[in-house]
Amino acid sequence: MSEQPKDERAPEQTAAKSEYAETAATGEAFQAETEADAQGQAADYEAVVRLVKENEEKELKDRALRLAAEMENLRRRTQRDVQDAKSYAIANFARDMLQVSDNLRRALDAIPAEAKAAGDAGFTALIEGVDMTERAMLSALERHGVKKLEPIGEKFDPHFHQAMFEVPNPEVPANTVVQVVQTGYVIGERVLRPAMVGVAKGGPKQPAEQAAPAEPGPPDPQAEKDA
Repeated sequence: MSEQPKDERAPEQTAAKSEYAETAATGEAFQAETEADAQGQAADYEAVVRLVKENEEKELKDRALRLAAEMENLRRRTQRDVQDAKSYAIANFARDMLQVSDNLRRALDAIPAEAKAAGDAGFTALIEGVDMTERAMLSALERHGVKKLEPIGEKFDPHFHQAMFEVPNPEVPANTVVQVVQTGYVIGERVLRPAMVGVAKGGPKQPAEQAAPAEPGPPDPQAEKDA
């Protein structure tokens, strides 16, 4: 009678052990899956951190390059402004001195030739002194970058010349400067005072081959058509 219950409990114990083993296996599998997920999340996190770091480094590099370019532009602009200040700081003063030089020249031109020839030594010395003063003033201005324009024979340029009148002259091309009323000056590359000029009003141009008479020949249909 005592062996019968023992045999009946054996299957129950076996089932319990089997269920326990299955539960343990499931737990281990879950733990392994959890560890794998954790490792995957850690790898994803590291990848995200690496991308963020690379983007930050790229952004910092771009900002550094832009800042360097801005600083270089600022340096060049400042250098140009300083150079312009050195070159053109005396522009207003030089323009005023040109008026003084013009008055000296007008004073010399107003003296009649007879008075110069008949003048005594004191008068002649005065004329020479005024002339030397004018030349010394223009020489000093030239040392500071002020240069005189020489427009005679040049083509009229509105940037450097101011047309006052036209001179009929068929011997030179139209818009050629043929007379200077007031001398012009430049300082560096800028116009300090434009030259007041008279420009030629050219006549009809003749071809070079028609300057001398030619022997008569057969008519040219193309020439008649052009005429």
